[in-house]
Amino acid sequence: MGGKGSKKSRASLELTPKEIAMLKANTKFTEKEIREWHAGFLRDCPSGKLDKKKFVDVYKQFYPQGKADSFCKYAFNTFDANNDGTIDFDEFLLAIAATSQGDLDDRLEVAFEMYDVSGDGQIDQKELANLISAMYDLVGESDRKGDKDPKKRAIEIITKLDVGGDKKLNKQEFIAGCKNDPVIRRMLAPNV
Repeated sequence: MGGKGSKKSRASLELTPKEIAMLKANTKFTEKEIREWHAGFLRDCPSGKLDKKKFVDVYKQFYPQGKADSFCKYAFNTFDANNDGTIDFDEFLLAIAATSQGDLDDRLEVAFEMYDVSGDGQIDQKELANLISAMYDLVGESDRKGDKDPKKRAIEIITKLDVGGDKKLNKQEFIAGCKNDPVIRRMLAPNV
């Protein structure tokens, strides 16, 4: 049993040919780029694991004017694929690829997973309102009145995208609705 654990921790510190092949197959990164990402990851996380606190610290560098804590809770739980409380290099690079390289469907699928906090395959108004609040915190948006009220925005978005009429969004409704709404599409996948 101890042998397996030590192999896993060594694998997170040294890229194996099998790991590189898996990452190349599942991303658009070259081997050189994978090695560069890995070197940077180990520089920031010498243990080969990114914990929640470090994850928040990294986000704070990108959003210094906002509060990253709330948003990072959603993002971290989405990227921690094996639910061990840390993000290893493979999870990290696959998440980077999914949010930056994937086509619109891939990106919207990641967004759906992030927003579906309960994990029931549906996004309800409360989940969406909480996430909108977290996104506002992240970017330092303090005006939450009128059209910018997170609860109001959540109701508006769900009303617009909810084909089934159950006041919740399943993954298909979410993806189709986002793809057909230029404002929502730009908000969720600005680079596509």
